[in-house]
Amino acid sequence: MTDPSSNLFQTGLSTLNEYLGTHDSPILRGIEKEGLRASRSLDIAQSDHPSALGHPLTHSRITTDYSEALLELITSVHNSRESLLDELENVHAFVQAQLGDELLWAGSMPCRLQGDESIRIAEYGDSNIGQLKHVYRQGLGVRYGRIMQSIAGLHFNFSLQDSFWQAMQARQKNQQTLRDFKSDQYFGLIRNFRRHAWLLMYLFGASPALDKSFLKEGEQAGLETLDSRGTLYKPFACSLRMGDLGYHNNAQSSLNICFNTLDNFTHTLGEAVKTPYPDYQKIGILQDGQYIQLNSNILQIENEYYSSIRPKRTTLSGEKPTQALIERGVEYIEVRCLDLNPMLPLGIDASEVDFLDLMLMHALLKPSDFIDDAHCHELEYNFTQTVDKGRDPSLLLKREGKEISLKDWGLELVREMQGLAEIMDQKSGDGRYRRTLEIQTGKLQNIELTPSARVLNTLRTENLSWLELAGRLSETHQNILSKQFNTERANLSPQFSDEARRSFELAENRKASDDCDFSTFLARYQEA
Repeated sequence: MTDPSSNLFQTGLSTLNEYLGTHDSPILRGIEKEGLRASRSLDIAQSDHPSALGHPLTHSRITTDYSEALLELITSVHNSRESLLDELENVHAFVQAQLGDELLWAGSMPCRLQGDESIRIAEYGDSNIGQLKHVYRQGLGVRYGRIMQSIAGLHFNFSLQDSFWQAMQARQKNQQTLRDFKSDQYFGLIRNFRRHAWLLMYLFGASPALDKSFLKEGEQAGLETLDSRGTLYKPFACSLRMGDLGYHNNAQSSLNICFNTLDNFTHTLGEAVKTPYPDYQKIGILQDGQYIQLNSNILQIENEYYSSIRPKRTTLSGEKPTQALIERGVEYIEVRCLDLNPMLPLGIDASEVDFLDLMLMHALLKPSDFIDDAHCHELEYNFTQTVDKGRDPSLLLKREGKEISLKDWGLELVREMQGLAEIMDQKSGDGRYRRTLEIQTGKLQNIELTPSARVLNTLRTENLSWLELAGRLSETHQNILSKQFNTERANLSPQFSDEARRSFELAENRKASDDCDFSTFLARYQEA
């Protein structure tokens, strides 16, 4: 008997194949890449955000995320993988050329820290919106500690051209509005992504080790000692960043955010923003007359909810993310679980982008049932097990109540993507998608080829601590990119200087347009 889900997948492949016969690739991509500023002595930077990089509130491509030292580099939306990585490289090269005696830290887990007080909360000026962003981050500090605000990651934004959605809707004879059809399809993608997000952790997780200064003195948090210079690790870990040491907290563990429909998602997330949390009530909102958190609810704002993937919609000034989703539907999805690969100058390369294209298109085209509570626990188990010990050859994951090895399931998923890769390669013409599947198959067949294994093997074979390895890589990347900017890309310097100048003007305009004090502004924002 033919599997109906197989027929639906083949229909999706056929739709894509026909579309590519008359159109360019429908995929649109963007990247938001974080990176911590560090001193040459490998300590977290204590300096202000460099003025040469523009104003962090209003610069479109260079800002900060959480801590003052944590840069965030943002690309625009690109239909071409080449232009996406070229822009990311341009921004990187410019930033590297401006850092002087500081380094842009290569890894997700940070450089040397000196406790919470060494991590400055990001500052965005004294406009109301700037203060909102700062107080929100103060709230993260008092709720979860500042240490986690030194972790860096990479977000991959993915969407599809409306012309493809229209072709897909016509093929399915769907009668919804285009907005509702797109939202439903994006949520189907999200559900399938969550089912298989563990695969990304295995293939691209690159944070198996950290410096002991990340932990409180005397703590080891279940980690083993790798060397006498302060490197701690887990032998089979793929991504310490995405485990209990990273963005994890008890308050959010009680949340039951539903990804089955847009209405359920926005409702459950909205309730979390409105529901008081006793521990946060004890902290209070003001301390010595200064705001230390926006409110005492489970979430201060929607963005405080940590997840591996999010539905997104560009917001208007002062608009909340859930409002934007309700009003205008899902515009794109944001993959949030990617580590920086410290071996790579940009933290990501073309092969990873190509695999993300495939994995996300596969998640879209495959049938995607709603996820019930039991299934939700299962997929969370698979994710956390892979994060913590994904390279353990004996690791078994759970699939519909039965056990399956990570390797067997991973190879099965990669094989399912072969037909999709062939269709997409007909348009690219260079075999890039089949090539990335070969690379990922190699990692599944040989654990030592994974980024997390390569990091640990380099630490061992070259007798380096995490600080020494990441510091050396950070310096190497900086030398290459800053030299490149000052020679091959010197013509971009006036453009970046103009952007920086305009960002300061925009920040001044934001301040001048304020029509009330911050307390009134905050009350209005939370009532909206």
